[in-house]
Formats: sequence, structure tokens, C-alpha cells
Amino acid sequence: MNNTISSHSPYPPASWRLLITPPLDGATNMAIDEAILHAVAEGSSIPTLRFFQWQPPTLTLGYNQHWTDIDLDAVERLNYTWTRRATGGRAILHIDEVTYSLIIPQSNPRIEGGIMESYRVLSLGLIEGLKKLGVDAMQADREGTLARRKAARKLGPVCFDTPNRYEIIWQDKKLIGSAQLRRKQTVLQHGTLPLFGQIDRIIDVLAFDDEERRQQRLLLPDRATTLETVLGRVLDYDAVVAALADGFAQTLNLTFTTAPLTDREQELTEQLRATQYANDDWIKRV
Repeated sequence: MNNTISSHSPYPPASWRLLITPPLDGATNMAIDEAILHAVAEGSSIPTLRFFQWQPPTLTLGYNQHWTDIDLDAVERLNYTWTRRATGGRAILHIDEVTYSLIIPQSNPRIEGGIMESYRVLSLGLIEGLKKLGVDAMQADREGTLARRKAARKLGPVCFDTPNRYEIIWQDKKLIGSAQLRRKQTVLQHGTLPLFGQIDRIIDVLAFDDEERRQQRLLLPDRATTLETVLGRVLDYDAVVAALADGFAQTLNLTFTTAPLTDREQELTEQLRATQYANDDWIKRV
């Protein structure tokens, strides 16, 4: 796929890789993202926008989240898997969604100004992509109503419970959640857009007591949403990916060229999967 660069972008033209991988298990997906980060940091790979899916559905914990937040019996009963992300935040159930990752050198002008400024800039690409799908979304504002609601209650283990600043909301509900990692002078940002289905399915695989589970089922649909709910219909996965890629291309002045993982990235993926993302010693270390 080649995307036309925008003459209205404040950034110089650049060519990045577009990588669309087939549905994979959670440990492999997380290993791929970190493998690309290492390869970009080494200079053996160019900046990459990746879109991916999860098979089987996977629960991921934030980097520092305690693994006992998970109901392991429920995960096994539902034939899901679980792993830990390299980025922070709280639990996400990856099912019926589009997941993206961006891996880019920290020196790139598109992410100058620190973490919050880079969140702001990259979220504009997501908003532009959603606009192409007919969604009038916006950035969450820390000084707005959502922030006051967040400050008024204790945060729970569910990532989509509350948007952070510059995450994507629609009618005060979180639509796209993102997280960022900076390592080896390289930035990895990834995020998820729920396409359809019940937004509260994650509650089934977290270690709530009966009363907490009941309360979460009441609260979560009021705080988060899916693309199907926004548009009133289910969109094709490939159409959503194309729109989001175009949104990033237009906003960041990029041309995308599709290319697979390199041999080096494949090697790193296998190593990271074995030593970290599919390794109980690592995913249960917190």
C-alpha cells in the first residue's frame, strides 16, 4: 500500500513501512512489537506502522500490573490466553478489534517535545482516520469533565475504564486507548480500537468478587464504546485499517510501503517470545 503524502503537514516527507500481520497469539504479537523496536534502534529497520489481530483472544496486563488481577480459571475456561505488555496501563481484552503499533526513533520530529506532546500528535492521525470512517471523535482533555470523573474515584484494573489525556473519545466515552514505551532512544506506541461486541467482556476474566463484577457491568458501558456502537453497523477490518493508515499518512506526511518482518526481526521475535511474553517467570514477575 502506498499512501499519498500531504502538502499541509508541518513535517518533512518520509517513507515508512506498513506491516499488516495475520492473527497471532498474544505472546507473539507483543514479541513482534518489541523486536521491531530493537531493530529500529539498531538501524536495521525503518519506522513502522503495524496493524494486527489476536488469535485466540488475549488478555494483556500493563507492564507493572499485578498478575493476580486476572481470573486465570476464567481465562482458561473461555479458551483465551494472557500475557504482559511492555507498555504501562491496565488490563485489556483483545478481541474483535483493530490493534496498531508505531515504532519510530525518538529523534524523529513527529515525536519531539516529550511523551504527552507525542501522544497529542499521534492521536491526530487516529482522529483523521476515524473521520474517514464517518466518526466525529476527539482527544480526551485532562482539564475536562472526564478528568474530574477520573479523579473522583479509585482506578480499577480495566484499561478502558477511563481515558488518559489525548486518548480518543466519542461522546465522552473512550474509543481508542493507547500506551507508549521509550527504550533505546526509540518509541513504541500501540493502541486498540474495539470494533464490535460487548465492551464489558473483560469483566469475565478479571478477579472481581460478585458485587464488584456487578458494579463494573453497570459502569463500563457508560465509559467506553465500540466502533459498531458509534456507527450503528460493523465495518470490515481491512477498511478500518486502510482508513487509519491513511489518517496517519495525511497527518504525519508519510508514504507507506508494505514489507514483511526482516530476518533479524523474526529472530528477535522468537527470542523475546521465549524469554518474556510466553514465559511465566516474566509475565508473573509482578
